[in-house]
Amino acid sequence: MAFEIPSLKDSVHPDEWQLRLDLAACYRLVALYGWSDLVFTHISAKLPESVAGQDHQFLINPYGLMFDEITASSLVKVDMQCNKLHETPFPVNPAGFVIHSAVHEARPDAGCVLHTHTRAGVAVSAQAHGVLPISQQSTFVLASLAYHGYEGVAIRDDEKLRLQADLGEANYLMLRNHGLLTVGKTIADAFLSMYTFENTCRIQVDALAGQSGPKDLTAVDPQILTGIATAMRVQTGGLGGAFVWPSLLRKLQRESPDYAL
Repeated sequence: MAFEIPSLKDSVHPDEWQLRLDLAACYRLVALYGWSDLVFTHISAKLPESVAGQDHQFLINPYGLMFDEITASSLVKVDMQCNKLHETPFPVNPAGFVIHSAVHEARPDAGCVLHTHTRAGVAVSAQAHGVLPISQQSTFVLASLAYHGYEGVAIRDDEKLRLQADLGEANYLMLRNHGLLTVGKTIADAFLSMYTFENTCRIQVDALAGQSGPKDLTAVDPQILTGIATAMRVQTGGLGGAFVWPSLLRKLQRESPDYAL
């Protein structure tokens, strides 16, 4: 890593340090799986009340660092307006926090908001029919999917209310002509949801390649969609993202262990 920053491990609350570890791991995993867009998307995590009290405080990436450079100590603590709350040599991107602050404001359950601009995600977001029920992965997404129309680069506060209304209680949001967003109670949940969302889009792009349209594809029986929430609990033992997160951290320890600095 090109940047040197003192470790914050012994100067922050243990709960904050654990959140920093998980969020830094999430950034590294997004880079590892090829979902990053240089420095132009963000993943935010809400600090627990044990750290922030009743204030709304978040961790977000230092703007300008590639996702595979981010460490636990380089993450920046900000308030709802993306003002920095501690001394750090790194800048933040308030404009990039507009979408995240809108979601966190409307969804108290949102421990993590993960946003991407992947090729497959943007491609499906531009397809008028949106996500098609053509894969097992898509059934998980369709169980909690919302759409938000494109209004230009998302930097205006007046878009927040419309985005919040479109999101509602969904955990997957397709930003039309823009990309993908997932909401998770935990960082692990948001990551697993994005893994599923991204693969749903990749499968759909591949399935439509060379076809004249959705009518040439085999759709999942609509009755199957009604039982998908139960199927998801069975698949993960009711643990959601926590079911796979330890194995992902072991992968990072092998391939990118400096995330924990």
